[in-house]
Amino acid sequence: MTRWLWLSLIVILLDQVTKQIADAMLTYGESVGILPFFNFTLLYNKGAAFSFLSDQDGWQRWFFIVLALVVTGVMLTWLSRLKREEKWVAVSLSLIIGGAVGNLIDRILMGQVIDFIHLHYQEYYWPAFNIADSAIFVGVAIMLFDAFVLARKRP
Repeated sequence: MTRWLWLSLIVILLDQVTKQIADAMLTYGESVGILPFFNFTLLYNKGAAFSFLSDQDGWQRWFFIVLALVVTGVMLTWLSRLKREEKWVAVSLSLIIGGAVGNLIDRILMGQVIDFIHLHYQEYYWPAFNIADSAIFVGVAIMLFDAFVLARKRP
């Protein structure tokens, strides 16, 4: 099932290209309205989801690099052992791997992750995120759907 790694590569490429465009075209903290609920806002995150541990003195960079490498290795092994009928698990793992590697590249090269997608409702703002984060979210959602719905239908 490693044939699904092309999906990981697409996620990595889209993630890196969009981050570079955002970094080149926006000023840090600048918010550009796209839709009434959607802005492009350039932010840097030294932590994890929801800026978890971003206020630490730098050790978290190495922690998240090692964590991403270990998790990616585990998922690659899992992906290589899937059966043909576990297509949706393969898709979900490929999306998660692509997202993890996309953010890993930022952490290695810059020590932080570029975020720029910013959703909001009136004055309530969701933390900014990127394509890699989106791929991880969609991958986890597919994995949960597979585990709780599709897996029951497999022989």
